Amino acid sequence: MTRIFFYHNTADRVATAASLIARAVGQKKSLLVYAPDTAVAAALDRHLWLHPPTGFVPHVASDSPLAGETPVVIAGRLDAIDRDERLFNLAPEVPPGFSRFNSLIEIVGQDDEGRIAGRQRARFYRDRGYDIQYFDQGGRV
Repeated sequence: MTRIFFYHNTADRVATAASLIARAVGQKKSLLVYAPDTAVAAALDRHLWLHPPTGFVPHVASDSPLAGETPVVIAGRLDAIDRDERLFNLAPEVPPGFSRFNSLIEIVGQDDEGRIAGRQRARFYRDRGYDIQYFDQGGRV
């Protein structure tokens, strides 16, 4: 069963996602980021190019010919992606087909709209019997 992790109360969702992604890549883990909003996907792309300041987190868009060889793939759709290890959700809704992944990482900001959507997703998962681990980021980036 998919393990679900909620990182909530983040001051900057993109920066938090980038930090968690960099940590996973440092542990030699590959992952998929679901970001159907092109502005969010572009912000994450920029952040992964610039942070950490002394490094670069290898990543590509899902339509890149290098997607199969790159540890981090950013996708606006999940239906044609052949990865199932880790999924980061940067969408306000439950990602389609999330249950095929070993783990799902949800990142919830401090704004009311994001918090309400995050609570709805948590309720959705909990109502279906998923065990959820919560990590309060206390406004950290």
